[in-house]
Amino acid sequence: MRLEIASYKAIKYACMKFHYAKSVPTYSIGYSVFENNKWCGVVLFGGGASVNMPYKFNLTNGQYLELNRMALNSNQSSTSKVLSIAIKLVKKECPTVKMLFSYADKGQSHRGVIYQATNWIYIEDIASSGTEYLLNGIWKHDRGRYNWGVDFKKLPKRKKSGKHKYIYPLDKSLIPLCQSLAKPYPKQAREV
Repeated sequence: MRLEIASYKAIKYACMKFHYAKSVPTYSIGYSVFENNKWCGVVLFGGGASVNMPYKFNLTNGQYLELNRMALNSNQSSTSKVLSIAIKLVKKECPTVKMLFSYADKGQSHRGVIYQATNWIYIEDIASSGTEYLLNGIWKHDRGRYNWGVDFKKLPKRKKSGKHKYIYPLDKSLIPLCQSLAKPYPKQAREV
């Protein structure tokens, strides 16, 4: 398995074809994933949507990244191996980055199994905020509703489901703080 810098064309294709959100997030670095010389999709890291999260850790711009998309076609043998390699590449190629963070979407019944498998630290169950609208069979965040080209007020809507927040310290000095915030991993009811 290998990862290399992804082209925008590969990023757009993978995000639109392989990810439930059907959108390309703002990203800083993206990797194409290959296994047995076959392309499997992309992994993207960016500045993140949460402007307050870095302040909890005294981090400034350039010292953190959000894992904001894993858009894979299921042809990879191990998604956790993809994420492990991506983390190593970020650590090597972005030496100022001290922490990674990511979210598992409860609305998609995600608990963050991939983060649990790669030893991320679970820190928060974030309650729902805002509304989602059903557009072309996909629940969409309300942020872009004015650009959809339809009257969003006529679309089915629901309260957003919330997220599970995970962190991954790259700087060893942050490990004690991160571990002090750790909570038990969320499990499915039958796993309890």
